[in-house]
Amino acid sequence: MSGMVNVNSEVTDSFYRYKMPRILAKVEGKGNGIKTVIVNMVDIAKALSRPPAYPCKYFGCELGAQTQIDAKKERYIVNGSHDGSRLQELLDGFIKKFVLCPECDNPETTLLPNQKKKIIPQKCMACGYTNATVDMTHKVCTYILNHPPEMSESAAKNYASKKKRGGDENGDDEGLDMGDDDELEEVIPTGNGTANGADDREFDDWSEDTSADAVAKRQQDLSMGVKGLTITVELEKTPLERQELFYNFMEEKKREGKLDDLAVAKEVYEKAMELDINDTAPLIMVGVIFTENVLKEMPLYKNLFLRFLHVKDIKDGARPNERAQKQLLGGLEKLIEAHKDQLISKVQNMLYVAYDNGLISEEVVIEWSKKATKKFVSRELSKEIRAKAAPFVEWLQNAEEDSDEEDEDGEGNEDDGDIEFSTSTTTRAAAAPTSNGASAGAAQNEEDDDLDIDDI
Repeated sequence: MSGMVNVNSEVTDSFYRYKMPRILAKVEGKGNGIKTVIVNMVDIAKALSRPPAYPCKYFGCELGAQTQIDAKKERYIVNGSHDGSRLQELLDGFIKKFVLCPECDNPETTLLPNQKKKIIPQKCMACGYTNATVDMTHKVCTYILNHPPEMSESAAKNYASKKKRGGDENGDDEGLDMGDDDELEEVIPTGNGTANGADDREFDDWSEDTSADAVAKRQQDLSMGVKGLTITVELEKTPLERQELFYNFMEEKKREGKLDDLAVAKEVYEKAMELDINDTAPLIMVGVIFTENVLKEMPLYKNLFLRFLHVKDIKDGARPNERAQKQLLGGLEKLIEAHKDQLISKVQNMLYVAYDNGLISEEVVIEWSKKATKKFVSRELSKEIRAKAAPFVEWLQNAEEDSDEEDEDGEGNEDDGDIEFSTSTTTRAAAAPTSNGASAGAAQNEEDDDLDIDDI
């Protein structure tokens, strides 16, 4: 029993019958991606007779952190690094507010969320006490109202039987776990002690600020991390559905005209992290933000992309996020396809501007250029794009040697700097023969390509 603790932490009796497992917390990840996985949340929730999402969301509210819930895989995560003892203290607070009976301190209670009244009555199965509601000022109450507990199979049958008979004349409230509005009015005593015919306004006196306007105002004051706790768990959606949500989010930000704002850049990154699509987000962002004027737009919106395209590493500092950068290149291919007449001759310029602004790394571009693919555009267009990019890639491969030569030459080579490359490469692209590049691309494209699982 060393791994078990009393449900009511104030009870020190070692023979106390209500036990639960002690929280097992495992910290995963590094840097901005660090998170705490509650390994045994499902077992704890069973001991408390509450859905495991409730205490997990409660932790998020108390810590001001986002939560990730995957009920199918039984993974319950709180973003950030949190000690198990701290989470155990917070769990005690959850138990006092949402589990223990205020009359007898027994944990054998049931929550009956009433969406219509915006209250969460609590019924004690041990002493029968029903004149209690949980504190509606806590932020997690919104989540509980929107996600009521599921009825057990026996309770569901009992509830259906009562509905068929038209209700119990004696006012017995068993089987009402779903919080039916009409029948709850029969079993919950009102402020004047009567069981029926009570004015709805009397419920408002039970707690403060439970009106729809008050709840809406509190939600507006929530931080970005806590706002995520009051919405539907989006990680349960498919990758395509989450990408569609992010696309709509980006469209909304574009209409607001604030995509070049640093605060909005952080908000966009947090939204992608919340949807767990931070690696594929650049592909969607290119489609929403860039037009045929992409050469001017990339420097303007580079801060929006940089968070996605580089990963912080404790040992090596920032390093390229190769997967995200490949998605960016795929997005540029799609952009060229949409504006081929204007952009096919500017492939080198586009790659240089992206490289010069830190959006793509040398290694990723060289790897990308080796093989055409039909992942984003047709194979024929993919070959043509890489043929146009060949002089720029060759320049990248020789950049280190050129850099050494420039260092030896001193300051006399300032006219050969990066600024003039975007114009000079256009001239070279027009003069460069495309037959060799096309044949090379064709030779490399005989192999079959596997479609990316994140392909939209």
